[in-house]
This record gives sequence, C-alpha cells and structure tokens, in this order.
Amino acid sequence: MTSPSATRAVLHRVAAHILARRRFAVSGRFGLRSSPGGIATPTFGDDLETVRTAGGTLVREVGGTTTRLALHGSTLRQLAGFVDVDLDEPFSCGDDTPVLGPVDTPLELVPTAVSEMGDWFALAWRVLDDVLASVPGGSEVATIQLWPEHFDAATTVTLPTAEPVNLGFSPGDGFESEPYVYVGPWGSPRPGDPSFWNAPFGAVRRRSDLLDAPDPSEFCRQFLTRGLRQATSP
Repeated sequence: MTSPSATRAVLHRVAAHILARRRFAVSGRFGLRSSPGGIATPTFGDDLETVRTAGGTLVREVGGTTTRLALHGSTLRQLAGFVDVDLDEPFSCGDDTPVLGPVDTPLELVPTAVSEMGDWFALAWRVLDDVLASVPGGSEVATIQLWPEHFDAATTVTLPTAEPVNLGFSPGDGFESEPYVYVGPWGSPRPGDPSFWNAPFGAVRRRSDLLDAPDPSEFCRQFLTRGLRQATSP
C-alpha cells in the first residue's frame, strides 16, 4: 500500500513538474498557492489560466472553461499533456527540485493523505495571513508562496533594523517526516529562551503538537509570533 510519505512525494512531483512548469512556461514564474482541497497556480497568461489540484483531481481552468483529470492512475506524461507541459524541456525551481522520475508509471495516492495535506496548507495560509497582519509598520513582508522546490508554504518577514526571518509550514521532508510549522532566522543568533530553538535552522512544532490544542490555528499563530519576536530581539 502507498504510504502517506509516498503520496507526499507524488504530489511534490506534480506541484513542480505539472503546475510550476506550466506557469513558468507561460509567465516565467513558478510560485504556487493553497486552494480549496489542494494547491494551485495563481491565474497567469493572456488566457487567464489556472492549474490546480482539488483532492485527487487535476483541474485546468482557461477563461470560462474547466477540464479535469484524475491524478490517481494517471501517468505524469498524461498529466503533462493535459496542461500542455513539455517534460523534455529542462526545468528547475531550485537546487531541491524533485527529480522527474518515471513519467509513464501510473501515480498512486492515498486519499486520506491527500486530504490531510490540503488541510495543512489551508491552515498555513490562514495562520500566516493572520501573523502578517500584525507585524509592525515599516516591515518588509514577502508574498506567501507554496514553493515547488521545498514543497512548503512560507513567507519572509524583515522587521525594521532586524535580519529576515522565514515563517512557514512544511508537509514533511528529509528533516522531519511529520508535517511541521517552523521559524527560520536568517542570522546565526538564537536569542531568548534557548529551549525554543529545537531545529538546526531555528524552531519547529510538529502536527502532533497541535493535537491537544483547543485551537490549532491559535497554537501556530502564537508559536510563529513568539519565534519572530525572539529572533529579532536585540
């Protein structure tokens, strides 16, 4: 049976080599977003196109027309043809771009893992939007992106007179198989309570840490706000 981590790897390939490739081919940009039940490109191109996943379905919207294709059981080559992507063209969205892998092998997905990942990225957007609404005036804030390279939802906040700090949500990766929310200061200092900084790149809280929280969104908001405050304290 396909594992949740294998499902995550499949969706990472789809995000990079179907959604991001298609957006990049038309617009020269590859950042993605969360969307209901999945992930999506922003609308791009003269034809107002959006490519997204909704649960186990790949959706292509061009102007007022929508077409759909099941992810499970389709090959990467079939998905690419569906959105007019050329998999033979070189493409990179960074050093950690997932390998293209076999393009003619049917993809396998665990429906519950697909749903959980969609919920995780939706939580990410709600929390990050809430945190960014409260940063001090004069701060520089990067647009929240779902990066196809690392497959995480993240932003960077630069408070006045402070070094940048990454805030984000990962569905799991080589560092931690479980989904986690993180604070990643760009600089080396780790001020404040040293027990807060529990990762090589900063601090994380795993999804299992949220299970007993009365309000998971508030738990994540407080964690990110505290991390941003500690990382930028004199």
